[in-house]
Amino acid sequence: MALFDATLTYYIDSVAKGASISGFPEWLPSERVVEQRVIDTLREVFELNGFLGIETRAVETGASLLKKGETSKEIYLLSRLQEVGRESDTPIEERLGLHFDLTVPLSRYVVEHSGQLAFPFKRWQIQKVWRGERPQEGRYREFVQADIDVIGQGDLPDHYEVELPLVMVSALERLRAFGLPKATVHANNRKLSEGFYRGLGLTDIEGVLREIDKLDKIGADEVAKLLVEECGASEAQARACLELAELTAADGAELASKFDALCEAHGIAADSEAYALARQGLDTLAMIVDQAAAIRPGSVIADLKIARGLDYYTGSVYETFLDGAASLGSICSGGRYDNLASQGNRKYPGVGLSIGLSRLVSYMLHTAGAHASRVSPASVLVAVWNESDRAASNAIANTLRSRGIAADVAPTAAKLGKQIKYADKLGIPYVWFPGQEGAGDEVKNIVSGDQNPADATSWEPDTVSARQTVVID
Repeated sequence: MALFDATLTYYIDSVAKGASISGFPEWLPSERVVEQRVIDTLREVFELNGFLGIETRAVETGASLLKKGETSKEIYLLSRLQEVGRESDTPIEERLGLHFDLTVPLSRYVVEHSGQLAFPFKRWQIQKVWRGERPQEGRYREFVQADIDVIGQGDLPDHYEVELPLVMVSALERLRAFGLPKATVHANNRKLSEGFYRGLGLTDIEGVLREIDKLDKIGADEVAKLLVEECGASEAQARACLELAELTAADGAELASKFDALCEAHGIAADSEAYALARQGLDTLAMIVDQAAAIRPGSVIADLKIARGLDYYTGSVYETFLDGAASLGSICSGGRYDNLASQGNRKYPGVGLSIGLSRLVSYMLHTAGAHASRVSPASVLVAVWNESDRAASNAIANTLRSRGIAADVAPTAAKLGKQIKYADKLGIPYVWFPGQEGAGDEVKNIVSGDQNPADATSWEPDTVSARQTVVID
């Protein structure tokens, strides 16, 4: 027995010492309240706009996960214990890995269930994902994403490229109650960028897009250097790419005018195939900016440095930024993809946006000061005079619960002061005292000190204390 006790003590000590693993957040109960309110709010907005909820499995095959280009190096692969050391016998494409986003699993899900889905398929999904990147404040290895996508069968109208960013802006606007600043979607179009790059004579389009995507992180001079060293661009071509990225416009007409002037300056003929491709993207981007402005002015703007360095985007691309929170970077991104999912000759084009929900929650908690109004969701704690009376206390709590009033029961029949202290520690505002020896029940507001007679079939907590909420310091 002594040996068992020593082993157990060693195990508990070892777990305690290694309990913190970088990049895998565990919210405290009061912090989890904030996260859950964010999830509930997003779900409500998504469903108000007709999106259907799904959940996909946590693992996908390596072949599916490798579709996303650069992110492949961040995949967590799974191994069974008896296979450790022999994983190299199985090609990565055949191994299982944890999904690192919700778009790749969605493409597989749509193909597998196409016969049971109504198209266009509008789905929301809020789920954990895993990426083996370097963790830092607000950026984790295990985190929650909140996605909306619309998937078409064969084709997909481009009006969804306006509607989805507006849905996300609407959702993010609702989160301002939890301390989130105003959000603005920055939009570009890959066809516009690709056509311009090809018009300059560049051929490594995906490489150029990946380097342009680093502008905000490393600056224009470093990106220009990478375009020359990694993508085969001349100094002049690199500078032209940066000129495109710096182009801004208030509306679609100004965007078209400035883009045409830039093409003329760099010898891209209006009758060339490259210009025709760019013009397709330009027209879509102008439509997005103008139609979004008509519905929610200032919510979506054209920003030609947005590149989204992921291989599968084919049209519109989006990044979302918060006012006064530049260090946080983009908190919601996505775009149009026409070739990610297919089944024989049938393609399933889509457009989607994804919120890094855990990053938002981290910002709300640590920067905006969001916190739960109380730790416990219970409005009232029913006291227990003696353990022999617990059944009566349970009956009172059940009556309150049947009326939608969250109630807990004291864990022990301790001294009344200890029971009140327990309620106070959890932030429970009321303590209920069951009547004794024929006397009626009473309830005490331990915040104000008021104590009054009460009947479990009719009593109501005050509106402020009725429900656990999120408040801002």
